[in-house]
Amino acid sequence: MPSVSVGNVGQLAIDLVISTLDMPKVGYFYTDCLVPMVGNNPYATAEENSTELSINAEVYSLPSKKLVVLQIRSPFIKNKYRSFSQTVLSWVKSSKCARVILLSSSHAYQRDDQQLHSTPLRYLLSPTIQKTVGDQMQELNWKEMEKVAVYPEINNAEKVLHIPGGGITKLLFTESCSKGIPMAVLLKFCSEGDNIPDALALVNYLNEWLQLIKNEQSSSTTTTASHWKIPSSWKLLFGSGLPPALF
Repeated sequence: MPSVSVGNVGQLAIDLVISTLDMPKVGYFYTDCLVPMVGNNPYATAEENSTELSINAEVYSLPSKKLVVLQIRSPFIKNKYRSFSQTVLSWVKSSKCARVILLSSSHAYQRDDQQLHSTPLRYLLSPTIQKTVGDQMQELNWKEMEKVAVYPEINNAEKVLHIPGGGITKLLFTESCSKGIPMAVLLKFCSEGDNIPDALALVNYLNEWLQLIKNEQSSSTTTTASHWKIPSSWKLLFGSGLPPALF
């Protein structure tokens, strides 16, 4: 699932997963925590299926890969973050999900020195999932999200997890840690703008671990955009262009 975060990178990465794996929609995630919205089928492949309606939170499933995806398409209503977190984690527990992977992003301009001098991709593991995949992350040579000093330059000993621009990422992760839910967070430092390259980088990062799609290269980090199927809705990612009547 994505976090509604800076550049909507997690949501765009989820779009690529659903579109590329041609995941069928199996239901809706009903919640009053998100701004209501309705639109056409974002993954339309022909005129026949383009008029199917989509709403703010939908569930897609691919049993062959034991994969369920929750896509979120609208921002949260003020003060509803905690309520949504409790609802989604309760659903995860009752559905007996083996693990939860949250795709997110964080403001690039708020990185500290050590974060500036390395890859813009980071991960976080709850204690429950750390036992099973911790070694795998080390083998992949991934970097864990660093904690930052509460009072920089004054007291560097006291450190906390800080994910600026990450939306509900920190809340979901800390709640998962306390409830014993196996959660992994994959995130990318980025800025608002054309975030398609960020989404591709994040989904490649995910693929490096889960191998959702096979590629010919020796490393998934070099996977090009051609390996991922761009959803038809991305044609309007920056609006529908200037109306000819203006000229």
